[in-house]
Amino acid sequence: MEVVSNAGPAPVILGNVPGSFARGVLEKRHPALIEQVRDAHPYSPGQRRALDALLEEITTGTIEPLPESAHDAAQWAAWDRGHLGRRWLDVPFLWAESFFYRKLLQAVGYFEPGPWRGIDPFAPVKQAELDSDPVDQELAALDNLDGLPQHQAAQALLHASLWGNRADLSFRLTAEDPSTGASEQLVADDSAALWSLLDETAPARLAVIADNAGRELLPDLILIDHLLHHQLARHVTLHVKPYPYYVSDATLADVLACLRRLRRATGPARDTGRRLWDAMSMGRLDVRAHDFFCAPLPFREMPEDLRQDLAACDLTLLKGDLNYRRLVEDRLWPATSSFTGLTAYFPTAVAALRTLKSDVITGLTPTTLTKLEESGEPWRTSGSHALVQLRP
Repeated sequence: MEVVSNAGPAPVILGNVPGSFARGVLEKRHPALIEQVRDAHPYSPGQRRALDALLEEITTGTIEPLPESAHDAAQWAAWDRGHLGRRWLDVPFLWAESFFYRKLLQAVGYFEPGPWRGIDPFAPVKQAELDSDPVDQELAALDNLDGLPQHQAAQALLHASLWGNRADLSFRLTAEDPSTGASEQLVADDSAALWSLLDETAPARLAVIADNAGRELLPDLILIDHLLHHQLARHVTLHVKPYPYYVSDATLADVLACLRRLRRATGPARDTGRRLWDAMSMGRLDVRAHDFFCAPLPFREMPEDLRQDLAACDLTLLKGDLNYRRLVEDRLWPATSSFTGLTAYFPTAVAALRTLKSDVITGLTPTTLTKLEESGEPWRTSGSHALVQLRP
């Protein structure tokens, strides 16, 4: 997978490489997702025909533009850059994924006048996860942190946010011994430097760019509460998606659902929910949803208003795989490329908390890379490895 370029940026990831992760997403995951969405709601015949047409387009056709009546048709035309009319496999993977989700919302009438306007096609999946028994177990795991030294509890919460839906495992193992369990699966770990930076800047203004909803958003919110409660942060801006995106990406509705879930819990989880509710009410926790978070572009191209918003903060915590791809650009960088160099443009210090679920990776040591490549495992895409990377 190593691609070394001595002349300019590394190659952009496309979906036309046989056997690649990107091709699997476009040829298998997206068609399966259309079927999942069809079954999630009693959509009308017209909506089902639109879903069928989208399925045919992504499997046998070429990329068609949004209808001229779409509220953001002009914006997507500006983002086109010659991709319309080509095969879905032959355009940048990040762009193709983003436009697929926008067209999926078009098919189900998410933005159109009528009763289906604003109905999240992924809501049943999100809600089922939030109501599942594992969530009870994960929230109960907070009891294990009671009485631990503050730094040890903080590290456990950081790992919980990092691993997302493996939060319960992370709570338990990290609380017992930070050197065991999930820690062994970190391909890069700047967590000590991250805590040092937070100590130096406390109480800081933080930005958190969220990733997934449900079981992955809950530990993110719990970590935010810890930072506010222990005065490492005086204000947190949580950036979410303005509308449903990438199946499970968090929106404001998902944040509110998680807060209600925490407030229904018992013990430390309920206390966390109450504090977060109060923090939002008093303005210490602010939720924002800029349109750029659903754009098919890297963060290097963020608009000036978002850049200025982030620049007012001391540190940005950036969650998840998609945000990492947008941070360093969705390219086949040599894995030892400098994370610091590729993120130097970002308007604040930035920390990436990411479980690996795509090909992009930067900032590895040669020793770590050799060990990973010799393992024979699909370590870049399986979700079995993670990283904490900081550019101060």
